[in-house]
Amino acid sequence: MKTKIMNTNRLSKTLEKALNDQMTKEAHAAQIFLSYGAWADSQGCGGIANFLFRHSGEERNHMMKLVEYILKRGGKVTVTAIPAPPADPKSINDCFEKVFQHEVDNTTAIYAVAKMAHSEEDWATWNFMQWFVKEQIEEETLAMNLIDKIKIAGGENANSHSLYSLDRDLEKTPDDAESAEDATTENP
Repeated sequence: MKTKIMNTNRLSKTLEKALNDQMTKEAHAAQIFLSYGAWADSQGCGGIANFLFRHSGEERNHMMKLVEYILKRGGKVTVTAIPAPPADPKSINDCFEKVFQHEVDNTTAIYAVAKMAHSEEDWATWNFMQWFVKEQIEEETLAMNLIDKIKIAGGENANSHSLYSLDRDLEKTPDDAESAEDATTENP
């Protein structure tokens, strides 16, 4: 007599695939920031490089959160090849604009997974994805702050003194942006 093994996967096939796709997007993001960091370092911007290397590590952590979640829900993690990073930025300004666009694209992908979880009434996955939704608010804010800093430095026309100051600032800049949810009238 054969014993039938119970299926313990709590994820639908569509959500399992969407979560695996997001895991791959996070791995790709880590490679992009690693590539941009190496490029910045080759331009003499070690502080900016350090900032981007730290961000690359954060993206790998996001990837691992997805791996762990899929496994804990009984799903199958599917590791696939990631695309090569895009071409090197043309300038520090271009780098920051690419970082921002990448974060906006990632936000769109995260919203799609959260929406899918909601429509499938998979409340555990929907709840899990809320961490990523909140994280993307911080990621986009951080990227917008980078763009603001390079604008102040002169944008595409930033001189070497401004870039040097920006590089030194980013070397010490925290990796997290302040959350709008934490703002108060005393601490806007």
